[in-house]
Amino acid sequence: MAVELWNRVNVPFPSAVSAVRVPFTAQTDVETLLTESENVLKLVRSEILQTEVRLLYELLYVLNNSSRGNKTFKALKQVEQCANRLKNMKLEAALQELSDLCPNRIQRQLSIKDGQCFVPSQPRLEWICLKVLGAARLMSCTLSRCTACFRLSKQQMKWEEFVILNVVITSMLSRLWVIFRGVLLALSGLYRQLLELLGDVARAQPMPFLTDFSLPADLAQFLGSSDALLLTKHPAHSRARQEKKQAAKKLPAEAKKTSASFSHMEIRVDEMIRWCKSQRMGKEKRLLTFLRLKCRQMKCLEARKLQTFKKEACWASSPEGSAPKTLRSLASRRRSVHGIICFHSLRRRFMMRGGVKRKEQAGRQRRARLSGDDQRSRTAREATHQSTDSDTHNDIDDIFASAGL
Repeated sequence: MAVELWNRVNVPFPSAVSAVRVPFTAQTDVETLLTESENVLKLVRSEILQTEVRLLYELLYVLNNSSRGNKTFKALKQVEQCANRLKNMKLEAALQELSDLCPNRIQRQLSIKDGQCFVPSQPRLEWICLKVLGAARLMSCTLSRCTACFRLSKQQMKWEEFVILNVVITSMLSRLWVIFRGVLLALSGLYRQLLELLGDVARAQPMPFLTDFSLPADLAQFLGSSDALLLTKHPAHSRARQEKKQAAKKLPAEAKKTSASFSHMEIRVDEMIRWCKSQRMGKEKRLLTFLRLKCRQMKCLEARKLQTFKKEACWASSPEGSAPKTLRSLASRRRSVHGIICFHSLRRRFMMRGGVKRKEQAGRQRRARLSGDDQRSRTAREATHQSTDSDTHNDIDDIFASAGL
C-alpha cells in the first residue's frame, strides 16, 4: 500500500509538526520554490481551464441520452473523470498551505541576518511531494485520454458524421491538452525545487515520513520514457523547426540574392526553391514561389520598358523618314490632336465674337423699335388732345347759343 500512496485521492496527512527552524543562508532557494508553486496555482485556478471544463460538462449533459454507445462520448467521460479527480485531490489547497508555511521576502531577509528560519518540515514536504507525483501521473493520463478522444472525433469527421459537434469537441480537447501539459511542466519544476528544500531540511531536522517508499529523482523517471517527452519545453516539432532554421542559415553561397537583373534573379530563386524542396522547408518554398511570380511580372515590365526605350533611341538617331511606324503614328496623332485643339479654340473665339455682334445688333434694333413706338404714341396723344380740345370748344359754343348769347 505504501507504493500506491501517491495514487490515492486523499493522501494520509502526517501527524507531525508542519514547520521547523533550520539554518538559513542566501543559498537556501525558497524564492524559486514559491515561484514554481505560484505557476501551478495560476494554471489550476485559471479562468480558461474552468471555462473549458464547464464546456465539457455541458457537452456531456447534452449527449448523455443520445450518444451513450458512442466511443467518442465514452472517451469524453474519461476526460471528465480526470478533471474531477484533479479537483477532488485538493492540490490547490496543499500548494496554498506550502506558500503559507514558507517565509516571505521580508522574513527571508531577516532570516539571512539571523541565520535561522522556519520552513516546512520534512513530513510536510514529503506529503506535498506525494501530492505532486499523483497530480503529475493524473496529468499524464489526462493527456493520453484527450489524445485518444481527439483521434476518435477526427475519425468521425472523416466519415462525415456530426461534423459540427466533432469540430467543437476537437477544438475543446486541443485547448485542454495544452493547458494540462502546461500544468505538467509546472509540476515538474515544482517537484525539483521541493526535493532541493527537502534535502536541506532532512539534513537539519530529520523526521522521515515515507519509510517504505523512496521519492524518484525527477518526474521523467517517475512517468517513464513514454511520457518523458512531454516534460521537455521543446518537443519534437519544435526541434524540427529549429533544424529547419539552422538549415536555412546554411544556404549555399551560389543561391544568395546577388543578381543584377530580374532574369538572373528568377534563376537564383528557382535554385533556392529546389533546395528548400529537398530540405522539406514548405513554408520557405511557398514564399519563394510567390517571389518568383513577382519576379516574372517585374521582368515583363522591364522588357516592355526596354523595348520602348530602344525604339525611341532608334528614332532619335535616325533621319526623319526612317522613324518607326509606331512613333510616326504617335507624332502624327499628336499633331492631329494639336490641330483639333487649335481649331476648337478658334471656333470658340469666332462664336464668342459672333455672339457679341448679334447682341449689339439686337440692342440697336430694340432701341430703334422703342423710339418708333414712342414717336407714334406721342403723335396719337397730340391728335387725341387736339380732338378733345375741339370737341370741348364746340360743346361750349352750343351751350352759349342755346342760352341766346
